[in-house]
Amino acid sequence: MRSLRVYEEAWPLHTPFVIARGSRSEAKVVVVEIEDDGVKGVGECTPYPRYGESIASVMAQIMTVHEQLEAGATTQQIQHMLPAGAARNAVDCALWDLAARKAGQTLAGYLNVALPHQILTAQTVVIGAPEQMAASASTLWQKGARLLKVKMDDHLISERIVAIRAAVPEATLIVDANESWSSEGLASRCQLLADLGVAMLEQPLPAGEDESLANFIHPLPICADESCHTRDSLDGLRGRYEMVNIKLDKTGGLTEALALAQDAREQGFGLMLGCMLCTSRAITAALPLVNQVRFADLDGPTWLAADVEPSLHFTTGELHL
Repeated sequence: MRSLRVYEEAWPLHTPFVIARGSRSEAKVVVVEIEDDGVKGVGECTPYPRYGESIASVMAQIMTVHEQLEAGATTQQIQHMLPAGAARNAVDCALWDLAARKAGQTLAGYLNVALPHQILTAQTVVIGAPEQMAASASTLWQKGARLLKVKMDDHLISERIVAIRAAVPEATLIVDANESWSSEGLASRCQLLADLGVAMLEQPLPAGEDESLANFIHPLPICADESCHTRDSLDGLRGRYEMVNIKLDKTGGLTEALALAQDAREQGFGLMLGCMLCTSRAITAALPLVNQVRFADLDGPTWLAADVEPSLHFTTGELHL
């Protein structure tokens, strides 16, 4: 007989995480434990207010399927019981973890994925004054980060990115606007980023306003984040985006994430693998996807003052397995 446990955790950050949508000082997560025959599988999600989620709503959603889970519901069955989102992610990942542990394997091993010993991950430069962001980028570069993800809002765009590029002329830069820009002036902003050698722009416009991206030649790739949740999103992204950012909290777990990755690649999209502010548990669940992506942005646990134990081993800009 299976048993289910659901609980919340709050993990303080060592530095405020500032993006276009606001600032956060802690990562609030929901943890699902499913135990069967003395073996425990664990999944974690980060409820996201942008998608109408809270700790309370996600926990309540999970409890609507607790009888089915304890009766033996599978990852495939869960896809039809819960909508894509944080709640299904925690459940789905707990079931995958349980299956892998019962088989005596890591999750990647269970899925026949041979992981590299080192994974290059983006390190995030949060929003601040241009000189602050440049100093942060320089510090990250000096500590070993080679891929920097620069958060932007709708202010001081040229000043910030010019200062950062001057501080780290050799770094690979990706810019994430988190839906904060408008179509007016977008072409000139994209040209500025391209001229400064930015490798990719992530979600410049609000989700639902993607049609504006079909109206000009992108001088650099544009990646859908908030506009891409599951395979159902892909039809509306063709001809507008060149890449999609896969996050398990959006897909509703690893099951849909693997399917989304396959369909997106078959349709010609490049892949990015992202995360929310989270512990190493959430990153471990996403690792089976790393070999398929152009960019991995898995630095969520590096913002925590302390990580879950046992934790993954991060250095600045790299995850060591």
